[in-house]
Amino acid sequence: MVLPTTIAVDGPAGSGKSSISFALAQRLGYLFVDTGAFYRAITLLALEQSISLDDPLRLTALAENADLDLSGPLLDDGRQYTILAGQRDITPLLSSTEVEACVSVISAVAGVRQALLDLQRSIGARGRVIMAGRDIGTVVLPDADLKLYLDASLDQRASRRYQQRLTSGQAANLDEIRAGLNNRDTIDSGRDVAPLLRAPDAIYLDTSDLSLDEAVDAAYRIVCDWNGAHDAV
Repeated sequence: MVLPTTIAVDGPAGSGKSSISFALAQRLGYLFVDTGAFYRAITLLALEQSISLDDPLRLTALAENADLDLSGPLLDDGRQYTILAGQRDITPLLSSTEVEACVSVISAVAGVRQALLDLQRSIGARGRVIMAGRDIGTVVLPDADLKLYLDASLDQRASRRYQQRLTSGQAANLDEIRAGLNNRDTIDSGRDVAPLLRAPDAIYLDTSDLSLDEAVDAAYRIVCDWNGAHDAV
């Protein structure tokens, strides 16, 4: 079977990008790349170094000099990937509430996005990659073989994030999570640099009423349909 070498997956926070893309990558034997992990990594490093979120020059310099890399899971602790900063495995720290609260601000800094762009593209160039984020099909991998745009209602996305936090043992407030996602949607869609947009050639998939397995099956069928169309050309 001929498969797309690169699959770009975009969509708002909580739409199922990470879970669906990871499960799809496992089914296909691909590397799953969550570009949000790189922005979370820069956010973590900025917090550790007490760099102000209002200092784009220092944030950009941090991103330019950060020695980051992504691979498949190196530990069997439920992670979907491993992020290394130098030789340090920072993966477990990327989902903290402190990082979550600041990542949208840092990911909107033009210099940070530019600094991470080459790294993301170099990983995509390895092939057999499913890359998920908010500007993959429009900016990072505009020539990806297949593009998906995943979406879900705000209420459904908030409920998913709420359940994720409870499952991981974190404190969670549904109303606060909903407000946070709504604010993040506004920031991600309205930023001047690489806003969240659906690429014109992206296939739209609404996951609001789908279980994870159903959503993965739907995405897998899209991949197979691409193969059929590809073979017919």
